[in-house]
Amino acid sequence: MHNKPQADKNFMKNIVLDKFSNHSIILRGFAVNLDDQLLVGINNVAGKSNFRHMKTPNGSFMSAAMTNCGEYGWISDKSGYRYEKIDPQNNKPWPHMPLIFKTLARDAADIVGYTNFESDACLINRYSPKTSMSLHQDKDERDFSQPIVSVSLGLTVMFMFGGLTRNEKPITKELYHGDVLVWGGPDRLRFHGVRPLKKARHPLVGAVRLNLTLRRAN
Repeated sequence: MHNKPQADKNFMKNIVLDKFSNHSIILRGFAVNLDDQLLVGINNVAGKSNFRHMKTPNGSFMSAAMTNCGEYGWISDKSGYRYEKIDPQNNKPWPHMPLIFKTLARDAADIVGYTNFESDACLINRYSPKTSMSLHQDKDERDFSQPIVSVSLGLTVMFMFGGLTRNEKPITKELYHGDVLVWGGPDRLRFHGVRPLKKARHPLVGAVRLNLTLRRAN
């Protein structure tokens, strides 16, 4: 159960809400004015923990390059999917999460109705053209009452939002540079993914899409 925030009415009027459901909402362009700060933060994180293509438990490489910041980082290897405090590539703690990441996630979650969200993990995905992400659930976290906040930067992608089972037909919506998607509550374990990224070039980000996924891991 979550309470709707008492947001400033004039501020709310300027936010375009695009709903998958009452529990899963895209805030169109919500992060556009923060894009420079977000990109600086991503570059700082990647300078300490490099982007890499993680292996799935069956031994294949994920197509999207990934890194993490925050108290916990999401990893995949032959032992499975999980969160760890240490980057296995350099045996150091994951970089601190930039404050702008945490604040943006909390503000977006508040607007959708998930108040006082405090993320402790941020997975950063880098998609190149033709890269995709198959339908999956975010279920490695301990507390499913906490929402997921996803921030899109760079190239436009077609996002797929399915049901609670893999065989339900997903709803698709495009995610643009600066869009922030928040989902939780009864939608928290819905399957989701992205279709192959089309080749293009974004004036600020270049020929890639960057995605921040902020979660409460522990």
